[in-house]
Amino acid sequence: MTGRRGRPVRDERDEDVPARLGPRDVLKVGGAGLRARPLRVFLSALGIAIGIAAMIGVVGISTSSRAQLQATLDRLGTNLLTVAPGQDFFGSDAKLPKDSVGMISRIPDVTAASATGKVTDTKVYRNDWIPEEESGGISVQAARLDLPGTIGLSMATGTWLNAGTGRYPAVVLGSAAAERLGVAQPNQQVWLGSQWFTVVGILNSNALAPELDSAALVGWDAAASRLGFDGHPTTVYSRADKHAIDSVRALLAETANPQAPNEIKVSQPSDALAAENAADTAFTGLLLGLGGVALLVGGVGVANTMVISVLERRAEIGLRRSLGATRGQIRLQFLTESQMLAALGGVGGVGLGIVVTAAFAVTQGWPTVVPPWAMGGGVGATLVIGAIAGLYPAIRAARLAPTEALSTI
Repeated sequence: MTGRRGRPVRDERDEDVPARLGPRDVLKVGGAGLRARPLRVFLSALGIAIGIAAMIGVVGISTSSRAQLQATLDRLGTNLLTVAPGQDFFGSDAKLPKDSVGMISRIPDVTAASATGKVTDTKVYRNDWIPEEESGGISVQAARLDLPGTIGLSMATGTWLNAGTGRYPAVVLGSAAAERLGVAQPNQQVWLGSQWFTVVGILNSNALAPELDSAALVGWDAAASRLGFDGHPTTVYSRADKHAIDSVRALLAETANPQAPNEIKVSQPSDALAAENAADTAFTGLLLGLGGVALLVGGVGVANTMVISVLERRAEIGLRRSLGATRGQIRLQFLTESQMLAALGGVGGVGLGIVVTAAFAVTQGWPTVVPPWAMGGGVGATLVIGAIAGLYPAIRAARLAPTEALSTI
Protein backbone atom coordinates (compact mmCIF):
# COMPACT_ATOMS: atom_id res chain seq x y z
CA MET A 1 0.00 0.00 0.00
CA THR A 2 1.46 3.46 -1.07
CA GLY A 3 0.74 7.06 -0.11
CA ARG A 4 0.37 10.13 -2.28
CA ARG A 5 4.12 10.37 -2.98
CA GLY A 6 4.51 6.63 -3.72
CA ARG A 7 5.95 5.81 -0.35
CA PRO A 8 4.80 2.54 1.28
CA VAL A 9 2.41 2.97 4.13
CA ARG A 10 2.67 0.48 7.00
CA ASP A 11 -0.54 -1.42 7.67
CA GLU A 12 -1.19 -2.61 11.19
CA ARG A 13 -2.01 -6.02 9.74
CA ASP A 14 1.55 -6.25 8.36
CA GLU A 15 3.13 -6.21 11.85
CA ASP A 16 5.52 -9.08 12.55
CA VAL A 17 3.86 -12.02 14.25
CA PRO A 18 6.19 -14.44 16.10
CA ALA A 19 6.43 -17.79 14.34
CA ARG A 20 4.72 -20.62 16.11
CA LEU A 21 6.81 -23.61 17.23
CA GLY A 22 5.33 -26.96 16.33
CA PRO A 23 5.87 -30.09 18.48
CA ARG A 24 8.75 -31.20 16.26
CA ASP A 25 10.41 -27.80 16.53
CA VAL A 26 10.04 -27.80 20.31
CA LEU A 27 11.65 -31.23 20.59
CA LYS A 28 14.42 -30.24 18.19
CA VAL A 29 15.27 -27.07 20.10
CA GLY A 30 15.05 -28.84 23.47
CA GLY A 31 17.19 -31.75 22.30
CA ALA A 32 19.88 -29.44 20.93
CA GLY A 33 20.54 -28.14 24.43
CA LEU A 34 20.98 -31.68 25.74
CA ARG A 35 23.26 -32.81 22.92
CA ALA A 36 25.59 -29.89 23.57
CA ARG A 37 26.50 -31.20 27.06
CA PRO A 38 26.30 -35.02 26.92
CA LEU A 39 28.34 -35.76 30.06
CA ARG A 40 26.33 -33.39 32.25
CA VAL A 41 23.10 -34.79 30.82
CA PHE A 42 24.24 -38.34 31.54
CA LEU A 43 25.13 -37.58 35.15
CA SER A 44 21.88 -35.71 35.78
CA ALA A 45 19.79 -38.45 34.15
CA LEU A 46 21.69 -41.03 36.18
CA GLY A 47 20.45 -39.47 39.43
CA ILE A 48 16.85 -39.81 38.23
CA ALA A 49 17.51 -43.33 36.93
CA ILE A 50 18.87 -44.54 40.27
CA GLY A 51 15.77 -43.36 42.11
CA ILE A 52 13.38 -44.91 39.58
CA ALA A 53 15.41 -48.14 39.41
CA ALA A 54 15.29 -48.42 43.20
CA MET A 55 11.52 -48.02 43.24
CA ILE A 56 10.92 -50.37 40.28
CA GLY A 57 13.29 -52.94 41.79
CA VAL A 58 11.55 -52.86 45.17
CA VAL A 59 8.08 -53.17 43.64
CA GLY A 60 9.23 -55.82 41.16
CA ILE A 61 10.99 -57.99 43.73
CA SER A 62 8.07 -57.72 46.13
CA THR A 63 5.58 -58.59 43.40
CA SER A 64 7.72 -61.50 42.19
CA SER A 65 7.93 -62.80 45.76
CA ARG A 66 4.16 -62.64 46.12
CA ALA A 67 3.73 -64.40 42.77
CA GLN A 68 6.03 -67.18 43.96
CA LEU A 69 4.07 -67.42 47.23
CA GLN A 70 0.79 -67.62 45.34
CA ALA A 71 2.20 -70.30 43.05
CA THR A 72 3.37 -72.26 46.09
CA LEU A 73 -0.04 -72.00 47.74
CA ASP A 74 -1.75 -72.98 44.50
CA ARG A 75 0.47 -76.05 44.32
CA LEU A 76 0.33 -77.06 48.00
CA GLY A 77 -3.17 -75.74 48.72
CA THR A 78 -4.53 -73.49 51.43
CA ASN A 79 -6.75 -76.22 52.88
CA LEU A 80 -4.14 -77.83 55.13
CA LEU A 81 -4.98 -77.62 58.84
CA THR A 82 -2.72 -78.74 61.68
CA VAL A 83 -3.64 -79.94 65.14
CA ALA A 84 -1.10 -79.90 67.97
CA PRO A 85 -1.27 -80.28 71.76
CA GLY A 86 -1.13 -77.17 73.88
CA GLN A 87 -0.97 -77.01 77.67
CA ASP A 88 -3.30 -78.35 80.30
CA PHE A 89 -4.92 -76.43 83.16
CA PHE A 90 -1.77 -76.71 85.29
CA GLY A 91 0.57 -75.43 82.56
CA SER A 92 2.05 -78.82 81.68
CA ASP A 93 2.42 -80.03 78.10
CA ALA A 94 -0.73 -81.83 76.97
CA LYS A 95 -0.88 -84.89 74.71
CA LEU A 96 -3.01 -85.81 71.75
CA PRO A 97 -4.90 -89.11 72.08
CA LYS A 98 -3.39 -92.00 70.13
CA ASP A 99 -6.55 -92.38 68.05
CA SER A 100 -6.87 -88.66 67.24
CA VAL A 101 -5.84 -89.19 63.60
CA GLY A 102 -8.59 -91.73 63.05
CA MET A 103 -11.18 -89.53 64.72
CA ILE A 104 -10.22 -86.49 62.65
CA SER A 105 -10.32 -88.51 59.42
CA ARG A 106 -13.98 -89.31 60.11
CA ILE A 107 -15.06 -85.66 59.95
CA PRO A 108 -17.24 -85.51 56.81
CA ASP A 109 -15.36 -82.70 55.01
CA VAL A 110 -11.85 -83.98 55.87
CA THR A 111 -10.32 -85.56 52.78
CA ALA A 112 -7.04 -86.80 54.31
CA ALA A 113 -5.32 -86.97 57.70
CA SER A 114 -1.87 -88.04 58.80
CA ALA A 115 0.52 -87.35 61.66
CA THR A 116 4.01 -87.17 63.05
CA GLY A 117 5.07 -87.84 66.61
CA LYS A 118 8.18 -86.57 68.31
CA VAL A 119 10.45 -89.30 69.66
CA THR A 120 11.73 -87.82 72.91
CA ASP A 121 15.27 -88.23 74.23
CA THR A 122 16.45 -89.47 70.83
CA LYS A 123 19.02 -87.72 68.66
CA VAL A 124 20.68 -88.37 65.34
CA TYR A 125 24.35 -87.98 64.40
CA ARG A 126 26.52 -88.49 61.34
CA ASN A 127 28.34 -91.32 63.13
CA ASP A 128 28.84 -92.72 66.59
CA TRP A 129 31.95 -90.61 67.20
CA ILE A 130 30.11 -87.27 67.38
CA PRO A 131 29.79 -85.81 70.92
CA GLU A 132 26.26 -86.16 72.27
CA GLU A 133 25.71 -82.43 72.73
CA GLU A 134 26.42 -81.71 69.03
CA SER A 135 23.09 -82.91 67.67
CA GLY A 136 22.67 -80.04 65.22
CA GLY A 137 19.13 -79.33 66.37
CA ILE A 138 17.69 -82.26 64.41
CA SER A 139 14.53 -83.78 65.85
CA VAL A 140 13.53 -87.41 65.42
CA GLN A 141 9.93 -87.85 64.38
CA ALA A 142 7.77 -90.94 63.91
CA ALA A 143 5.82 -90.57 60.65
CA ARG A 144 2.79 -92.29 59.21
CA LEU A 145 3.17 -93.73 55.74
CA ASP A 146 0.49 -91.49 54.17
CA LEU A 147 2.20 -88.27 55.33
CA PRO A 148 3.55 -87.15 51.89
CA GLY A 149 0.15 -87.36 50.22
CA THR A 150 -1.52 -85.37 52.98
CA ILE A 151 1.03 -82.54 53.21
CA GLY A 152 2.31 -82.57 49.64
CA LEU A 153 5.87 -83.67 50.39
CA SER A 154 8.20 -84.46 47.52
CA MET A 155 11.48 -86.34 47.43
CA ALA A 156 14.73 -84.66 46.46
CA THR A 157 16.30 -88.09 46.15
CA GLY A 158 15.47 -91.64 47.21
CA THR A 159 12.04 -92.87 48.28
CA TRP A 160 9.57 -92.42 51.09
CA LEU A 161 8.97 -95.02 53.79
CA ASN A 162 6.76 -97.97 52.86
CA ALA A 163 5.14 -100.88 54.68
CA GLY A 164 8.49 -102.69 54.76
CA THR A 165 10.98 -99.92 55.58
CA GLY A 166 8.49 -98.43 58.05
CA ARG A 167 9.10 -101.39 60.39
CA TYR A 168 12.89 -101.47 60.10
CA PRO A 169 15.75 -99.05 60.91
CA ALA A 170 15.21 -96.78 57.89
CA VAL A 171 15.03 -93.00 57.97
CA VAL A 172 14.03 -90.15 55.64
CA LEU A 173 15.82 -86.85 56.24
CA GLY A 174 14.48 -83.33 55.80
CA SER A 175 16.47 -81.06 53.51
CA ALA A 176 18.13 -79.09 56.34
CA ALA A 177 18.76 -82.24 58.40
CA ALA A 178 20.51 -83.91 55.47
CA GLU A 179 22.70 -80.86 54.97
CA ARG A 180 23.69 -80.74 58.64
CA LEU A 181 24.50 -84.44 58.68
CA GLY A 182 26.48 -84.21 55.46
CA VAL A 183 24.24 -86.75 53.71
CA ALA A 184 23.67 -86.13 50.00
CA GLN A 185 22.50 -89.53 48.77
CA PRO A 186 20.46 -92.47 50.10
CA ASN A 187 21.94 -95.75 51.35
CA GLN A 188 24.18 -93.97 53.84
CA GLN A 189 23.90 -94.75 57.53
CA VAL A 190 23.38 -92.36 60.43
CA TRP A 191 23.65 -92.96 64.17
CA LEU A 192 20.10 -92.59 65.47
CA GLY A 193 18.97 -93.53 68.96
CA SER A 194 22.27 -95.35 69.66
CA GLN A 195 21.84 -97.60 66.60
CA TRP A 196 22.46 -97.42 62.90
CA PHE A 197 19.64 -96.34 60.58
CA THR A 198 19.87 -96.39 56.79
CA VAL A 199 18.88 -93.25 54.89
CA VAL A 200 16.33 -94.21 52.23
CA GLY A 201 15.42 -90.71 51.04
CA ILE A 202 15.83 -86.95 51.40
CA LEU A 203 12.88 -84.56 51.27
CA ASN A 204 12.55 -81.30 49.40
CA SER A 205 11.75 -78.29 51.56
CA ASN A 206 8.03 -77.75 52.10
CA ALA A 207 6.65 -74.26 52.78
CA LEU A 208 3.59 -75.53 54.64
CA ALA A 209 5.54 -77.85 56.93
CA PRO A 210 8.94 -76.17 57.50
CA GLU A 211 9.35 -78.06 60.79
CA LEU A 212 10.04 -81.22 58.78
CA ASP A 213 13.07 -79.67 57.06
CA SER A 214 15.16 -80.24 60.21
CA ALA A 215 13.70 -83.63 61.12
CA ALA A 216 14.72 -87.26 60.77
CA LEU A 217 11.56 -89.26 60.00
CA VAL A 218 11.27 -92.94 60.85
CA GLY A 219 8.35 -95.31 60.47
CA TRP A 220 5.63 -95.29 63.15
CA ASP A 221 6.14 -98.99 63.92
CA ALA A 222 9.94 -98.75 63.93
CA ALA A 223 9.81 -95.78 66.30
CA ALA A 224 7.61 -97.72 68.71
CA SER A 225 9.59 -100.96 68.62
CA ARG A 226 13.15 -99.59 68.41
CA LEU A 227 13.11 -96.09 69.92
CA GLY A 228 10.51 -96.29 72.68
CA PHE A 229 7.99 -94.02 70.97
CA ASP A 230 4.79 -93.77 73.07
CA GLY A 231 2.42 -93.60 70.09
CA HIS A 232 0.99 -90.14 70.83
CA PRO A 233 1.05 -87.87 67.76
CA THR A 234 2.43 -84.38 68.26
CA THR A 235 1.13 -82.90 65.00
CA VAL A 236 -1.87 -84.05 62.99
CA TYR A 237 -2.08 -82.77 59.43
CA SER A 238 -5.50 -82.77 57.79
CA ARG A 239 -6.81 -81.71 54.41
CA ALA A 240 -10.32 -80.28 54.29
CA ASP A 241 -12.67 -79.49 51.45
CA LYS A 242 -11.75 -75.95 50.42
CA HIS A 243 -15.38 -74.85 50.74
CA ALA A 244 -15.65 -76.14 54.31
CA ILE A 245 -12.35 -75.08 55.89
CA ASP A 246 -13.94 -72.89 58.54
CA SER A 247 -16.47 -75.50 59.60
CA VAL A 248 -13.81 -78.22 59.79
CA ARG A 249 -11.50 -75.93 61.72
CA ALA A 250 -14.24 -75.35 64.30
CA LEU A 251 -14.62 -79.12 64.81
CA LEU A 252 -10.99 -80.18 64.97
CA ALA A 253 -10.22 -79.43 68.62
CA GLU A 254 -13.33 -81.19 69.97
CA THR A 255 -12.79 -84.14 67.62
CA ALA A 256 -9.09 -84.58 68.35
CA ASN A 257 -9.58 -84.56 72.13
CA PRO A 258 -13.25 -84.59 73.15
CA GLN A 259 -12.38 -84.65 76.86
CA ALA A 260 -10.17 -81.52 76.77
CA PRO A 261 -10.60 -79.53 73.55
CA ASN A 262 -9.13 -76.48 75.30
CA GLU A 263 -5.75 -78.25 75.29
CA ILE A 264 -5.64 -78.38 71.48
CA LYS A 265 -4.13 -75.82 69.11
CA VAL A 266 -5.47 -75.64 65.55
CA SER A 267 -3.69 -73.63 62.88
CA GLN A 268 -3.64 -73.11 59.14
CA PRO A 269 -0.06 -73.01 57.77
CA SER A 270 -1.02 -70.82 54.83
CA ASP A 271 -2.01 -68.10 57.34
CA ALA A 272 1.60 -67.98 58.53
CA LEU A 273 2.78 -67.49 54.96
CA ALA A 274 0.24 -64.71 54.49
CA ALA A 275 1.47 -63.03 57.69
CA GLU A 276 5.04 -63.28 56.44
CA ASN A 277 3.96 -61.68 53.19
CA ALA A 278 2.29 -58.86 55.15
CA ALA A 279 5.58 -58.22 56.97
CA ASP A 280 7.37 -58.15 53.61
CA THR A 281 4.83 -55.59 52.39
CA ALA A 282 5.60 -53.30 55.33
CA PHE A 283 9.31 -53.61 54.61
CA THR A 284 8.59 -52.84 50.95
CA GLY A 285 6.97 -49.57 52.02
CA LEU A 286 10.16 -48.57 53.82
CA LEU A 287 12.29 -49.33 50.77
CA LEU A 288 9.91 -47.39 48.54
CA GLY A 289 10.39 -44.41 50.83
CA LEU A 290 14.15 -44.66 50.38
CA GLY A 291 13.65 -44.89 46.63
CA GLY A 292 11.52 -41.74 46.80
CA VAL A 293 14.34 -39.92 48.58
CA ALA A 294 16.76 -41.00 45.86
CA LEU A 295 14.30 -39.76 43.24
CA LEU A 296 14.02 -36.40 45.02
CA VAL A 297 17.81 -36.08 45.02
CA GLY A 298 17.77 -36.80 41.30
CA GLY A 299 15.15 -34.07 40.79
CA VAL A 300 17.35 -31.58 42.62
CA GLY A 301 20.18 -32.59 40.29
CA VAL A 302 18.01 -31.85 37.24
CA ALA A 303 17.05 -28.45 38.67
CA ASN A 304 20.69 -27.64 39.33
CA THR A 305 21.65 -28.66 35.81
CA MET A 306 18.96 -26.47 34.27
CA VAL A 307 19.87 -23.42 36.38
CA ILE A 308 23.51 -23.71 35.33
CA SER A 309 22.40 -24.19 31.73
CA VAL A 310 20.47 -20.90 31.84
CA LEU A 311 23.49 -19.07 33.23
CA GLU A 312 25.82 -20.52 30.62
CA ARG A 313 23.47 -19.87 27.71
CA ARG A 314 22.55 -16.26 28.35
CA ALA A 315 24.06 -15.25 25.01
CA GLU A 316 22.02 -17.88 23.19
CA ILE A 317 18.85 -16.73 24.94
CA GLY A 318 19.56 -13.09 24.06
CA LEU A 319 20.24 -13.95 20.42
CA ARG A 320 17.00 -15.91 20.11
CA ARG A 321 15.06 -13.11 21.78
CA SER A 322 16.57 -10.53 19.43
CA LEU A 323 15.60 -12.69 16.45
CA GLY A 324 11.98 -12.68 17.54
CA ALA A 325 11.55 -15.55 20.01
CA THR A 326 8.96 -14.74 22.62
CA ARG A 327 9.28 -15.25 26.32
CA GLY A 328 6.81 -18.12 26.09
CA GLN A 329 8.96 -19.88 23.49
CA ILE A 330 12.07 -19.51 25.63
CA ARG A 331 10.16 -20.81 28.61
CA LEU A 332 8.85 -23.74 26.58
CA GLN A 333 12.36 -24.53 25.32
CA PHE A 334 13.83 -24.93 28.80
CA LEU A 335 10.80 -26.77 30.15
CA THR A 336 11.14 -29.21 27.25
CA GLU A 337 14.82 -29.69 28.01
CA SER A 338 14.13 -30.52 31.64
CA GLN A 339 11.29 -32.87 30.66
CA MET A 340 13.49 -34.68 28.13
CA LEU A 341 16.29 -34.92 30.66
CA ALA A 342 13.97 -36.38 33.28
CA ALA A 343 12.37 -38.73 30.73
CA LEU A 344 15.79 -40.09 29.79
CA GLY A 345 16.45 -40.85 33.44
CA GLY A 346 12.97 -42.32 33.91
CA VAL A 347 13.16 -44.69 30.95
CA GLY A 348 16.70 -45.70 31.88
CA GLY A 349 15.63 -46.23 35.50
CA VAL A 350 12.67 -48.41 34.48
CA GLY A 351 14.94 -50.54 32.30
CA LEU A 352 17.54 -50.83 35.06
CA GLY A 353 14.85 -51.70 37.62
CA ILE A 354 13.52 -54.48 35.37
CA VAL A 355 17.01 -55.90 34.95
CA VAL A 356 17.61 -55.84 38.72
CA THR A 357 14.26 -57.51 39.37
CA ALA A 358 14.86 -60.20 36.75
CA ALA A 359 18.37 -60.94 38.02
CA PHE A 360 17.22 -61.30 41.63
CA ALA A 361 14.15 -63.35 40.69
CA VAL A 362 16.22 -65.76 38.59
CA THR A 363 18.69 -66.34 41.42
CA GLN A 364 15.77 -67.12 43.77
CA GLY A 365 13.90 -69.28 41.28
CA TRP A 366 10.93 -66.88 41.23
CA PRO A 367 8.85 -65.68 38.30
CA THR A 368 9.82 -62.20 37.15
CA VAL A 369 6.86 -59.86 37.62
CA VAL A 370 7.01 -56.08 37.20
CA PRO A 371 3.55 -54.48 37.32
CA PRO A 372 2.76 -52.24 34.32
CA TRP A 373 1.48 -49.55 36.70
CA ALA A 374 4.93 -49.40 38.31
CA MET A 375 6.65 -48.84 34.97
CA GLY A 376 4.10 -46.24 33.84
CA GLY A 377 4.14 -44.59 37.25
CA GLY A 378 7.93 -44.43 37.21
CA VAL A 379 8.06 -42.60 33.90
CA GLY A 380 5.13 -40.38 34.94
CA ALA A 381 6.86 -39.46 38.19
CA THR A 382 9.98 -38.39 36.33
CA LEU A 383 7.96 -36.17 34.00
CA VAL A 384 6.35 -34.47 36.98
CA ILE A 385 9.74 -34.04 38.63
CA GLY A 386 11.18 -32.72 35.37
CA ALA A 387 8.41 -30.14 35.09
CA ILE A 388 8.87 -28.99 38.69
CA ALA A 389 12.66 -28.96 38.42
CA GLY A 390 12.65 -27.03 35.15
CA LEU A 391 9.95 -24.50 36.00
CA TYR A 392 12.12 -21.95 37.81
CA PRO A 393 15.05 -22.08 35.32
CA ALA A 394 12.56 -21.73 32.43
CA ILE A 395 10.90 -18.69 34.01
CA ARG A 396 14.30 -17.16 34.74
CA ALA A 397 15.45 -17.68 31.17
CA ALA A 398 12.25 -16.12 29.78
CA ARG A 399 12.70 -13.00 31.91
CA LEU A 400 16.13 -12.20 30.50
CA ALA A 401 16.02 -9.07 28.37
CA PRO A 402 17.75 -9.41 24.96
CA THR A 403 20.15 -6.52 25.62
CA GLU A 404 21.08 -7.86 29.05
CA ALA A 405 21.66 -11.34 27.70
CA LEU A 406 23.67 -10.17 24.67
CA SER A 407 25.92 -8.05 26.88
CA THR A 408 27.57 -11.26 28.07
CA ILE A 409 28.96 -11.99 24.61
